Amino acid sequence: MLQRTLNLGILAHVDAGKTTLTERLLYAAGVIDAIGSVDAGTTQTDSLALEQQRGITIKSAVVSFAIDDVVVNLIDTPGHPDFIAEVERVLSVLDGAVLVISAVEGVQPQTRILMRALQRLRVPTLLFVNKIDRAGADPERVLQSISDRLTPAIIPMGSVNDVGTQAASFTPFGAADNELIAETKQAALQPVFFGSAKTGAGVDSLMSGVAELLPAAEGDLDGPASGSVFKIERGPAGEKIAYVRMFSGTVRIRDRLRFGEDAERKVTAISVFDRGSAVRGAAVAAGEIGKLWGLTEIRIGDAIGTPRRTVEQQFAPPTFETVVAPRNPADKGALRVALAELAEQDPLIDVRQGDVRQEISVSLYGEVQKEVIEATLASEYGIDVTFREVTPIYVERPVGAGEAVEILHAETNPFQATIGLRIEPAPADTGVDFRMDIDPLTAPLYVYKTFGGFSERMDQYVRQALREGRFGWEVTDCVVTMTECTYAIPDGPPSRQGRSTAADFRKLTPLVLMQALERAGTVVCEPVVRVSLEIPTDTIGTVMPAVARLGAAVEPPSLHGKLSTIETVLPVTRAHDLQRQLPRLTGGEGVLDSSFAGYQPVNGDQPRRRR
Repeated sequence: MLQRTLNLGILAHVDAGKTTLTERLLYAAGVIDAIGSVDAGTTQTDSLALEQQRGITIKSAVVSFAIDDVVVNLIDTPGHPDFIAEVERVLSVLDGAVLVISAVEGVQPQTRILMRALQRLRVPTLLFVNKIDRAGADPERVLQSISDRLTPAIIPMGSVNDVGTQAASFTPFGAADNELIAETKQAALQPVFFGSAKTGAGVDSLMSGVAELLPAAEGDLDGPASGSVFKIERGPAGEKIAYVRMFSGTVRIRDRLRFGEDAERKVTAISVFDRGSAVRGAAVAAGEIGKLWGLTEIRIGDAIGTPRRTVEQQFAPPTFETVVAPRNPADKGALRVALAELAEQDPLIDVRQGDVRQEISVSLYGEVQKEVIEATLASEYGIDVTFREVTPIYVERPVGAGEAVEILHAETNPFQATIGLRIEPAPADTGVDFRMDIDPLTAPLYVYKTFGGFSERMDQYVRQALREGRFGWEVTDCVVTMTECTYAIPDGPPSRQGRSTAADFRKLTPLVLMQALERAGTVVCEPVVRVSLEIPTDTIGTVMPAVARLGAAVEPPSLHGKLSTIETVLPVTRAHDLQRQLPRLTGGEGVLDSSFAGYQPVNGDQPRRRR
């Protein structure tokens, strides 16, 4: 039994008009009787009070409508770069996408980042050039910009008349041929539509393109259950709700689902999307997106059954952090709970609390995200907070090999265990590799049951200890090997006194590891980005010296007539400085596009974070 469902993402740079386009599509499909306003906060997808106040999308939202025989689950995504992680999670569940571009502003930095991700994941994509009714709209210029900056594999699907006026319209060229349909569904070609979400011009043609050119899912309803969780939210009573894209099979109320490492829970309620909003149902089937209740331990990224495809992280991790504290000290416990719930919805904010000072830190993409967290804590949890200065998130890497051991019953060892550890450098961006080089007979199997269980727990202890290195930053790109191990069993009658416990190994691990780190030495590394500047050619003489003053090695510019491109690699903080300077240096015409490029050693004094 097959069902045609299309899970469609709407993506764009902020203010390109994607939420208004979502409203227009729902109106054209007969789901709503009137088009909501972003400015007035009356749209279907920007339902959060904070989204309505700011006029931006912060959380992805799902709505549903039908185009002929295709059921479309449309996911409206954030456009601001501070919420790129929210977009990333959506990409893993899409069958196709519409990338919205303003006919006035054209291709913008976030547009390029999104297009690269869509191409990398081979998501079939239609381009919609919006706002053809606006003064300053220039479809031909935008089309050329798309070809130059995004992809040359495009084909206009019609012509624009009366551009820049309220009468602007779109005339399609004709029915799409089979070759065009096939190339689009294979993500080898991107058809370009023009129109106005505000007036409705061109939207009917776009809807026809969505139904004809993008591949609707044909999931096997009777196959094994297979799905992926891409969004978590809390209901009115604080209950956890998981958004699941089903790839095959069917999940029903009262089904017991296994997910994560060992969790298994019973589904207590289900909602599916139908004509705009979610409605309670008895099941969610292949190809559909559903909301599931009852899965209390489920997390974003968890698979239900075996996922049919996995998506690696495509966007940069957060590169800034700040300490957050309640204005009222009595709210500290409530703040921890609130931030834990926010981290369920956005795991990359990585809430951390120091063992000694008990300070709470969060990771950030930028200032707007920080402001949203502050406003959310105030409006939804009633907690007023302050933030310490936002600083980069550095990492530490070993510069040599170091080894240490603490022997059972030695004066320097307060724990009932022997642990020896060696730490060595590993290639950049490889993370932490933990290995065992001990006799299994020396492992405390009466505590950990199996040697594999002991190895797994030691791996966890080591990774936890590496969250703070010599300078207070997380240690990465290293190999840690356990070289020695013994445990204590008391002589005489059975007694627990003097017997090694899991706590002995857990607490001794960081002591030994820090000794090994001190002997190996570490270097602090700062996050860097590869920066591409697109600037008017006549401003090269102004921009190049400014980039050089930031300490960057500038590559020779690429000249493209009136526009030129400069590429370089900069620490993330200096890239932000350059972003602020760029409008003044280029008369407002420059565009900065950046992508995460890893970490590089800090020259001079090593930045420290309080341990």
